Amino acid sequence: MMSERLSSTNRSHLLQKIKQHEFDLLIIGGGITGAGIALDAASRGMSTALIEMQDFAAGTSSRSTKLIHGGLRYLKKFELGLVSEVGRERAIVYENGPHVTTPLRMLIPVYKNTGLGMFTTSMGLRLYDFLAGVKKNERCRMFRKEEMLTLEPKLNKHGLLGGGMFVEYRSDDARLTIEVLKEAVSHGAFIMNYAKATDFIYQNNRVSGVYIEDQLDGQMVEIHAKKIVNAAGPWVDQLREKDRSLVDKHLYLTKGIHLVFDQSVFPLQHSVYFDTPDGRMVLIIPRDGKTYVGTTDTPYKGDVANPRITVSDRDYLINTIHYIFPNLNIQAHDIESGWAGVRPLIHEASKGPSEISRKDEIWTSPSGLVSIAGGKLTGYRKMAEKVVDTLVKAFYKETGVTFSPCRTKQLPISGGSVGGSQYFPAFIERKLSQGLELGLDKDAAYRLIKKYGSNINDLYEIMERNKTEAEASKLPLELYAQVIYSMTKEYACTPVDFFLRRTGAMLFQIEWVKKWKTPVIELMSKQLGWSSETKEQYHVELENQIEHQTAALETEI
Repeated sequence: MMSERLSSTNRSHLLQKIKQHEFDLLIIGGGITGAGIALDAASRGMSTALIEMQDFAAGTSSRSTKLIHGGLRYLKKFELGLVSEVGRERAIVYENGPHVTTPLRMLIPVYKNTGLGMFTTSMGLRLYDFLAGVKKNERCRMFRKEEMLTLEPKLNKHGLLGGGMFVEYRSDDARLTIEVLKEAVSHGAFIMNYAKATDFIYQNNRVSGVYIEDQLDGQMVEIHAKKIVNAAGPWVDQLREKDRSLVDKHLYLTKGIHLVFDQSVFPLQHSVYFDTPDGRMVLIIPRDGKTYVGTTDTPYKGDVANPRITVSDRDYLINTIHYIFPNLNIQAHDIESGWAGVRPLIHEASKGPSEISRKDEIWTSPSGLVSIAGGKLTGYRKMAEKVVDTLVKAFYKETGVTFSPCRTKQLPISGGSVGGSQYFPAFIERKLSQGLELGLDKDAAYRLIKKYGSNINDLYEIMERNKTEAEASKLPLELYAQVIYSMTKEYACTPVDFFLRRTGAMLFQIEWVKKWKTPVIELMSKQLGWSSETKEQYHVELENQIEHQTAALETEI
């Protein structure tokens, strides 16, 4: 049944089954917040459904800096509780899914007359280690100027006093979201992408369901639930408006952007954290032969579903790169790809984008609609726990029904059943030999195991059974397996779903996307039964997405 609920080849049947139920809980929003709530609720025994109007993680949850932050920046605002919470949550996220999260050492250079000095930086990092409960082998270190230049020779030497090193956790935000959703399905949840909530259904002035329009075939259905959670990210206020409950606090949207370069033009040995003179946080991170740089953090009032990088955004980051790495001579034509994302913060009067707290808040409207906004990727599990605790109390008060306490603190997500981070390297070694026996080279096998974790067995099974079909598709065996897996076990419905959110290739392997796009579209078309018109529509959509990832707009749309 789990496979049936995750296969895009079974979409119509699944939608019919969903509309026949009255669920305990319906979640609107398939980003990391909604995914976390679905897992928490389903693992406690609530009958749970989740709908997303785009693809899963298509909004903010595939457009972040792709770090499981420990909350260092919040020390400046004296948000000590937030630092402590997200710092400790970071370790939990890592242990429950080490295949989608990786520790990395990050440098924080200290310059004369640009913010904090060496002593203050040292004290801040040590306080951070204490509050966040950082493991002994990951605690901060401080370095003199000469040591910093040994660690990262291309840093700007002028005014450099020295710096520190601390550990952050790099992640794949979209895959983290999808793995959490898959784990929710394994506990009984129903999930559906491309299902837009168009309006609420009420009974006795209480919200009791939603009208849904299938964005792929136009089908209209109703879903009924005892409780409904609005976890729609940047669209939270739009749903609150439909519920006539948009009062008091509202969202403040900001945009962050990231640029990707090949390491041949932007060689980097360590990640670098840097606060600009105007108070923005910039991160420069090496990843799989690339270096990506972000972010800007500016007010945003444009198209929420399709934010774009503008020329001014791009030039701001390039100028920042010139400041901290003046000898690299990075230019706009060196950019391979990039992405923009909208962040739904909770409005605070008189504060700018970089000053607004990243705390989450929960509101319950007179109709019973529960909305959650704010928060961070790192804190998704704790946010979910707070929401589901709120629901559990309401169920008990209204009906006497009880549910179990939160179970997710030590619950591996899909792909995470590898024995924890300590045993993941040994797991990889064991599975490498199987990959080699299937005909994969060592690098390809390693990449697949690292990406899919304990789900690698499913991909290996696809390879074993479909070698002839893979050859006929003109795709490499490992790519064929990923396409099939994404459709049958990860609900990928379109080529953009696959190239952007199931693999991340649109961001970090854009030439690879261009090379394999046609045979991938052909394979998906065959498996999903597309008409020639639908296949052409998805071809155009993919080409447009490639253009969005590689070109900057002159002005904001």
